[in-house]
Amino acid sequence: MDGLRFFETGGRSRAHLPRTRSGRIAAGVALVIVLLAALPLVLTPLYALRFVHPVSTLMLADHVALRPVIRDWVPIENVAPVLLHSIIMSEDGQFCRHGGIDWGEMRAVMEEAMAGEETRGASTIPMQAVKNLFLWGGRSWLRKGLEAPLALYFDVVLSKRRIMEIYVNIVEWDTGVYGVEAASQHYFGVSAAKLSARQAALLAVTLPAPGVRTPAKPSRSLGRLAARVERLARASGDYVSCVKA
Repeated sequence: MDGLRFFETGGRSRAHLPRTRSGRIAAGVALVIVLLAALPLVLTPLYALRFVHPVSTLMLADHVALRPVIRDWVPIENVAPVLLHSIIMSEDGQFCRHGGIDWGEMRAVMEEAMAGEETRGASTIPMQAVKNLFLWGGRSWLRKGLEAPLALYFDVVLSKRRIMEIYVNIVEWDTGVYGVEAASQHYFGVSAAKLSARQAALLAVTLPAPGVRTPAKPSRSLGRLAARVERLARASGDYVSCVKA
């Protein structure tokens, strides 16, 4: 009987069969991981095409969960330049000068972490863009480790102006409110093209904490922060040259 069972399993023992199935499952999981990792490498060149309007992982999650989503894609030409300048001066002052990562800022944050100090954010606009497009929220070293090479690749493949166009159209400004056009209408009742310097500064300083900070009814501290960004945007000069038409 043992010989017959050996013959019926094609020369493999019963003990070997589960391991083979486990191997196939493991191989399938590994393939899925590889495909997910390769997805940003494939999608990023497609995002160079102006008619492609990328969506973020948060937007996809909202759609899957049947939560309301508001997003009206707007070309960068139809966004008030002062908003672009305000975002750069608020979020990533070296945006036009670095290659996806601000290494000076990154080193300073790492030194603070090693010294046991509370660290500040060092994310650049390309890093925030790839996080929104391909990764997840929350703070973790794993996500940061994935962000860095993706941001470098993003910056190589896409122009700064296109990166900014994508970023302002995918970032969340309030729960379910994505992109600058939806945010401008939501908070101020105007199009993104007609934002004033004050409104642009308030939208820019809202980005680190959307849903918590309210640009339409700013607190005193948020108003002071916006006033500072407004002054910086007014004097931004070459710092914003890469997003000018």
